[in-house]
Amino acid sequence: MNTLRARTKVVKAHATPKAFFDGVLITVGLIPSVLLGLLLNILDAVSYGFIIFPAGPIFSGFGSLGVSMFFLSTVISQLVYSLGGSSFPGAAGSMIIEVIPFFQLMTTEIMRIVGEENRMQIIATTMVAFALSSILTGLTFLLLGLLRLGSVIGFFPRHILVGCIGGVGVFLIQTGINVSAGMGEEKAEFTWRLLKMYFMDLHVLVLWVPAFASAVLLRVITHHYHHQLIFPAYFVVLPIVFYIIVAIGGWDVNRLRESGWIFNTGGSDEPWYRFYSYFDFHETSWKAIWATMPTQLALLFFNILHPPLNVPALGVSLGKDDVDLNLELTGHGVSNLIAGFAGVPSNYLAYVNTLLFYRVGGTTRYSGILLTIATAGLLFIGTGPIAYIPVIEVGALIFVLGIDLAVEAAWETRKKASTSEYITILGIMAVMTVYDFVSGVVFGIIVACISFVVQNSRGESIRTAFSGSTALSTVRRPSAHRRYLQEVGTQTCIMRLQGFLFFGTISNVEERCRAYLEAATWEKNPIRFLIIDLTLVSGLDLSAAEAFVRLHRLLEARRVQLVFCGQSTTSNVAKALRAVNLWQGKTEVFATLNEALEWTENAYIKLWFNSLAHKQEDAINVPINVRNRHLDVPSLLSESFTNSPRRIHVRAAGLRIMETPAGTQEVPNHNEQPFSTIMKTFPTHTDLDDGFISRITPYFKPLIFEPGEVVFRQGDIADGLYLIESGILRATYIFGEHADVVEESCVAGTLAGELTALAGEPRNATMVAERPSVLWKMENTALTRLEKEHPEDAKRFTKLVLKASKIDQDVLLASLAQLK
Repeated sequence: MNTLRARTKVVKAHATPKAFFDGVLITVGLIPSVLLGLLLNILDAVSYGFIIFPAGPIFSGFGSLGVSMFFLSTVISQLVYSLGGSSFPGAAGSMIIEVIPFFQLMTTEIMRIVGEENRMQIIATTMVAFALSSILTGLTFLLLGLLRLGSVIGFFPRHILVGCIGGVGVFLIQTGINVSAGMGEEKAEFTWRLLKMYFMDLHVLVLWVPAFASAVLLRVITHHYHHQLIFPAYFVVLPIVFYIIVAIGGWDVNRLRESGWIFNTGGSDEPWYRFYSYFDFHETSWKAIWATMPTQLALLFFNILHPPLNVPALGVSLGKDDVDLNLELTGHGVSNLIAGFAGVPSNYLAYVNTLLFYRVGGTTRYSGILLTIATAGLLFIGTGPIAYIPVIEVGALIFVLGIDLAVEAAWETRKKASTSEYITILGIMAVMTVYDFVSGVVFGIIVACISFVVQNSRGESIRTAFSGSTALSTVRRPSAHRRYLQEVGTQTCIMRLQGFLFFGTISNVEERCRAYLEAATWEKNPIRFLIIDLTLVSGLDLSAAEAFVRLHRLLEARRVQLVFCGQSTTSNVAKALRAVNLWQGKTEVFATLNEALEWTENAYIKLWFNSLAHKQEDAINVPINVRNRHLDVPSLLSESFTNSPRRIHVRAAGLRIMETPAGTQEVPNHNEQPFSTIMKTFPTHTDLDDGFISRITPYFKPLIFEPGEVVFRQGDIADGLYLIESGILRATYIFGEHADVVEESCVAGTLAGELTALAGEPRNATMVAERPSVLWKMENTALTRLEKEHPEDAKRFTKLVLKASKIDQDVLLASLAQLK
């Protein structure tokens, strides 16, 4: 009881005279937009409702019934959109006028199956076929909306939408001429003969020019004055002026109607629901219904195109970005299902009607409901009031919108769109004008696809190309090894690709790779590895995959190893390469470019060691089999040392760098540890002497780590530095919470943890042993003792560590910059 009283108080509070007066003012303010919306519905009903049924004796007198069916379908769609079935509050619904050609085809097929002598059976079957088309359309729209497939079918490039807008504008201008000249009930093909009729036939010219002039006059007025009531007031005053002129001239209204100045509805007084009397399922030929299914499916496909085209285009024209196409599809499904069960043709959100409705203030759902009521009232009253509407008013209305849309597409975009896009816009407008709407859309899509291929073919699919001499892996190696790798790295070519690789872009990649194998280039720099970095590649088609197959055959003939990196084994790129048998097996595959470079560097180092074994020389202190045990190396293609330019290059670089006093050939008389490790760690420093090394060796202590054992963790207190005698350590750097992880390998003959130890800062990385490793550690306490007992030696050692560390850090930063 208390709840009821509370609700009563709320109702009384809102039902005040002021609230009622405000509601009346709002309603009165919406009258111009409602009148214009109603005029558009009348125009479409008169223009197309009369031709829903084909001409001929069988459907004689069905014109007014077609108008009633048009109005009912429009009322249903308008009500659904106004009650929340559309993202546009002022959405205007209408029967789909483009269904009429399909209806004509279905009726012809029904007449062929049933026989023209069975008139009632033809009519009953036709009515069912029309209703069935709406039901099929509604079910399809509803399914698409509920499955949220709007984003799948709703994407159209913006310039295609603009071209469609311009095509609609030209279509409206032509329709304005046809309606003003009394040609609105038949589709006139855009031909030279039609153009001559427009401009050479005096009767036609006299009828459409005043309407066009009225539209131009309105645009001149609105160009100088921007009040929102000018537009609706103009179309309220225009018929008043028309009838004043008629009264002054003393012209007969019936004569003006016959001459085409006022609409002629045929004078039918049948009730709007009369068409229901022709539904008779006993008379319906289901065989004929089945025969119309191909046409029904074609019509269904055509109907599906409307929301993905009209809704985004309307969003562009109205500046509305939050359009939910799934909601629009669901709303279209509901309205068409209702229309189908109501026995009327399919409907949709009318782009032109909605745009005009918005421009004169119909921007709310309340205005849409008022338009629904007005259209329903006209449906109940009948077509009588239409007989007093001046054609000039409707023609001027069509001309205004047509000119606006054509100017918006063809003029305002001339500086916004690229040359190819602008040509596409004009092409769509031309095709839509000469042929039809669908042909224009198809033309735009085809041109957009061709333009996409051409533009992407011109784009550079090769992001960068460089050699292994300028890009090293993040493995920390002895300086002699590093200099050796930089020299022989010219035999490694790295090519970083980007984008989607398809038949239009892969040719550039293939040409660049072939250039590496040309005789002149090969003579100057024969290559051993070709690394293709696919990190930035989003996908590739069959043509691109086959191009890599051809490239692999060419490389294999030259004994060049093809290496892929940058893609996981489950990626689409990997699947495409695996489909042509070009993933693992025939090629080497790595997750990252850094891993691929590390693999090639190990190959070069092993190749040098193998060259020493081939000579049966033991010129290094560490045995070959021990060194190879700590390298993850490939089995290279067998080559003779005497006739291979690549092996000659490797051997020359090794002899010059690896066997020099500053190289890996340490002093042979000092194999005890950590003496030999110190010599390998600082090989480029000629100021080393036996006495200095002998004095600092007692300050190191040996440590052995098994695979997976942690040497230190990031954030730990640094308690010393390490020299690596054998094995491999993996350092992992994490810079910040969401930063990328950087990994660095440290092999024998390098330092680890030296900077944080000397700086007294926490560890900046986590170091883990990857292989069985032997380390020599100088703890901070030992370094302090060295500084007290041998201050000059401590200073020399610190400088050596800092110099070696700087070189390692510089190489690491340069490698990371090149690998990005």
